[in-house]
Amino acid sequence: MLKKGSKLNSILTGSCPKCQNESMYSDKNPLHLTKVLKMNEKCSHCGLKYQIEPSFFYGAMYVSYGLNVATGIAAFIVSFVFLKTTIEQSFLAIIITLIVLFPFVLRLSRNIYINMFVSYDPNAKK
Repeated sequence: MLKKGSKLNSILTGSCPKCQNESMYSDKNPLHLTKVLKMNEKCSHCGLKYQIEPSFFYGAMYVSYGLNVATGIAAFIVSFVFLKTTIEQSFLAIIITLIVLFPFVLRLSRNIYINMFVSYDPNAKK
């Protein structure tokens, strides 16, 4: 499932989408909130420049929106349908879930967005 060369591997690990040999982020831990979006300028293995064009990752906001909507719906269904909470408690569950998952959604949206434009190349070398 997560073998090298798959888009899913690059998306979930945050590795370079072209060679998948190193992390795109200078700090791999998304819970370091001050460094959650700090990215390396380019891949030291294949030379891929992550900021493909100026303001490239603004498009990741649309991906982030979709992920947050899906997460909010899932939180609502789990709390309201399965846990039988009130509507107010369910909306509180949505808010708490989105706050807790915020750094992960940020990185995941960037990973998905760059993988929409860059494909794996097994022969990628600097």
